[in-house]
Amino acid sequence: MPLSPSTAILTSGAAISPVIPLIIRRLDSPQSIPSLASEGHLLPLLFPFLIPSPAATAAAAAGASLSLEVDLERYTDQSEGFTLLKPASWRKVEKAGATALFEEEGKGINNIGIVVSPVRLSSLRDFGTPEFVADKLIQAERRKESTKDANVLGVAERWCQNGFPVYEIEYRVDSSRGGMKRIFSAAFVASNKLYLLNIAHSDPPHNPLDNQTRGILEQVLHSFDVVV
Repeated sequence: MPLSPSTAILTSGAAISPVIPLIIRRLDSPQSIPSLASEGHLLPLLFPFLIPSPAATAAAAAGASLSLEVDLERYTDQSEGFTLLKPASWRKVEKAGATALFEEEGKGINNIGIVVSPVRLSSLRDFGTPEFVADKLIQAERRKESTKDANVLGVAERWCQNGFPVYEIEYRVDSSRGGMKRIFSAAFVASNKLYLLNIAHSDPPHNPLDNQTRGILEQVLHSFDVVV
């Protein structure tokens, strides 16, 4: 079924895979959102463990894109109950606050982070709509001292293997610690756990994220799922 006029692809880049049912919402007019404090601080403040090192910041300035020859491999954490695809060459690193973190070799600003936290919710919809979560995410990003600008580009909703909704959010950040970055985030709740995925990639004006790299990152985003 074609998308209605009120819906839109996340951006004008590569199209989203047709095998994944997505409801895409355009963010035409942000609505007033209640304080996150009243909701029990469900969302961490945007993965503080993903702040890049000085070496990663220097690599970002070079503006190198993800290799088009990248191979994706599946990573599964049976104990925490999640699975996703990741670039085979990206190494796993240990960082406080991260359930799992993968970095591109020599370009730590390009990374994939996962956080799993216990919650009292049975579904992410008990917390709010995709737009609500996107607004909270961008508000937290803008509160960082290092953030110069941050804007949501689009919001999507799909369903994971056990039928729970997955919220997907794409936004762009201009930061004094890492420069211009494109962020792809996904979140879902299953078995009273909140699963958060954050994919960060450099996106400087002189070398913006290309469609091929975007397509690879979207495959990772859409593969984030619960283990059944």
